Amino acid sequence: MNKGNSGGPAFDENGNVVGVTTAIYSPSGGSVGIGFAIPAVTVKSVVAQLKESGSVMRGWIGVQIQTVTKDIADSLGLKKTEGALVAESQPDGPAAKAGIASGDLIQSVNDQDVKDSRDLAKKIAAIKPGSTVELGLLRNGSQKTVSLTVAKMPSERLAQNEPGSGSGEGAAPLGLTLVPADTVAGKGSRGVVVTDVNADGPAAEHGIRTGDVILDVSGKAVNTPSDVRRAVADARSAGKHAILMRIKSGDATHFVAMPVATG
Repeated sequence: MNKGNSGGPAFDENGNVVGVTTAIYSPSGGSVGIGFAIPAVTVKSVVAQLKESGSVMRGWIGVQIQTVTKDIADSLGLKKTEGALVAESQPDGPAAKAGIASGDLIQSVNDQDVKDSRDLAKKIAAIKPGSTVELGLLRNGSQKTVSLTVAKMPSERLAQNEPGSGSGEGAAPLGLTLVPADTVAGKGSRGVVVTDVNADGPAAEHGIRTGDVILDVSGKAVNTPSDVRRAVADARSAGKHAILMRIKSGDATHFVAMPVATG
């Protein structure tokens, strides 16, 4: 960015405004550096809402989502890493009321393909609260269409993560020590809490940490370490290379495709 234009908009080669500069990174402290801009289409939407109501409202359906990685796609039997995977629907949110549940893969919004979790978030945020949308889902290998009413995005909540403690049973070959969640204060009554992670095991490599709660494995709820071991054994017997685990970290829930030894 040359001196003098750090406050101006970003143009394309045809002279069209494509972005509004909002910040600049300068290694010297001067006006020469890297500029950061908000897309012009986003600015238009924000300005229009400010003129109309004096505030900005964004659409919200109440789901925790994540992008489909290659490992997750393989564990679900998918050929493409597209769509947004629902880790959890928030209670009383539009998605939960419409029956959308963890494990559903959102593939489209009003017939527009969803590339990944970020794309879904952008599409929903751009929809006016109170509008009805149709979501295309993949659930247990079957295509479904669900209609729901988009709500106004609520105030953000801070997530806290309380580490678990105590001894428990191992879940070989994952490299985890687990205890039932109902034996750890503040962890609820569902799932198993990770009390220790082998630094050299596959769980550590995939980001599982002490204090995380494993809610289900391969789509089945787990409430004891034995449930987890049984799910791993079943996957190995079936010749699978990975199992899909739904994990709660603080207030956030996500899926992890965990590799399992088959030999």
